[in-house]
Amino acid sequence: MTDNESVQGEEVYRSGFVAVVGRPNVGKSTLINALIGKQIAIASSRPETTRKAIRGILTTDHAQLVLVDTPGIHRPRTLLGQRLNDIVDESLSDVDVVAFLLPGDQQIGPGDKRILSRLRTDFATKREDGTYKWRVPLIAIVTKIDTLSRDQLVSKLIEINEFADFADIVPVSALKDDNLHEVRNVLIDHTPEGPQMYPDDQISEERPEDTIAELIRGAFLETLDDELPHSLAVVVDSIDYPEDNETGATYDGKALVSVSVYVERDSQKPIIIGKGASNLTAVKKKLRTPVNRIVGCKARLDLHVKVAKGWQSDPKQLEKLGF
Repeated sequence: MTDNESVQGEEVYRSGFVAVVGRPNVGKSTLINALIGKQIAIASSRPETTRKAIRGILTTDHAQLVLVDTPGIHRPRTLLGQRLNDIVDESLSDVDVVAFLLPGDQQIGPGDKRILSRLRTDFATKREDGTYKWRVPLIAIVTKIDTLSRDQLVSKLIEINEFADFADIVPVSALKDDNLHEVRNVLIDHTPEGPQMYPDDQISEERPEDTIAELIRGAFLETLDDELPHSLAVVVDSIDYPEDNETGATYDGKALVSVSVYVERDSQKPIIIGKGASNLTAVKKKLRTPVNRIVGCKARLDLHVKVAKGWQSDPKQLEKLGF
């Protein structure tokens, strides 16, 4: 009898939390979005894009995985950086499986070693012979394999196998949809038996306000690329539906989504706004359909760019901005 079968020969139901960890820019958000089939987390080529432990929910006939997309573990340079590391601590505190992402197109480096050391502290005990006994399964997911030849992939898998005592090693290209099915199956196989925790159609634990704010920040990341200040923060102040409006105005029959976009310096405001408000217009146009879906009706984005001086290192400002 296999682990996946009960006494009656029926497949058991598995559920649990999977922490997706790795250094910045290894493809954590891209993998989670690909597994779920919809955009849950911002995927960008800029490192340290994810700022919250976003939880994506993957439900199959026999399993439910809650995928926790953690901010990349890094050496903090600001109070925000420390807060991001604290988010990682919190998201790792009670997980059933750890998926450690290692990019196939890069060498194992100091950042990876630092994360492994952190995971050993949290989830393993050292034996007398120097090896480690893991309390939760540690799965290596080798990303970006579409950039490798067959020989290069074999060499990379050997290198990763020697790096740590992984319960499983799975190569994947989330962008090319290559081996995604196997990643899903391996994660489910290592998840403990348990009940379904969320409804079949729920794919995220995020509030609509948080999801919209992350989409807006992601849209600015794509629109502005290298020009964008890293110190961009987005807060959805309110979502007002036509029927809730006491003034009688109906916003043209649309919900009004009021948004504050924060930068750290006055000189950064024109970069965000763009000539003739071109950047604001581009973001609104790009997100019209996704925001309508989240809100549940036609919506209008009302974006206001504001300055919160030095917010990345100001405890009060960080709290106000949701960190």
